[in-house]
Amino acid sequence: MEENKIISNCKVVIIGGSAGSLNALMQILPEIDKLNNFALVIVLHRKSTDDQTLEDLIAFKASVAVKPLEDKVPLKSGFIYVAPSNYHLLFEKNETLSLDTSEKVNYSRPSIDVSFESAAEVYGESLVGILLSGSNTDGTYGLKAIKASGGTIVVQNPESADMPFMPNNAIQNTTPDFVLNNEELLQFIISINVAANI
Repeated sequence: MEENKIISNCKVVIIGGSAGSLNALMQILPEIDKLNNFALVIVLHRKSTDDQTLEDLIAFKASVAVKPLEDKVPLKSGFIYVAPSNYHLLFEKNETLSLDTSEKVNYSRPSIDVSFESAAEVYGESLVGILLSGSNTDGTYGLKAIKASGGTIVVQNPESADMPFMPNNAIQNTTPDFVLNNEELLQFIISINVAANI
């Protein structure tokens, strides 16, 4: 792990998670009061319905505004975006977000791998990928793509995860820059804010 690595050029922090990841987010998001020069994108496994409960909960708990996400929405710094149910979330070269209904990946749509890989192609070294709790292997290939493109990859410490399988798989198959518990994840995101002002 690169414990002293400073993230100074971040444009997007993308967080992926599955079972148990919402608990971590509910500890982190209320403590982040702003996003300096970057957007926070959240991709969680969820049921294939039109239910907006997840978006509503994150909007209620988060201190930063949550932008509604529809097809071809511009990605703007300073906001949180939540991948909608039953769509893969993709990143376009013109810095917009698009929604895709192609086949499920790892039994999931949205798929973390799909979004991570798409973001890596567009944002390269200015991307930070964070993988949280979960019970399958989704996210590992996406983290590899982020790492290969020069981005920074972070994995929740399995000991702090409600479901450690997903972060454990990522640690075993990638080389994370950081492995952090919930409080450390919060401080890490805050440090990106600080670095953006330097």
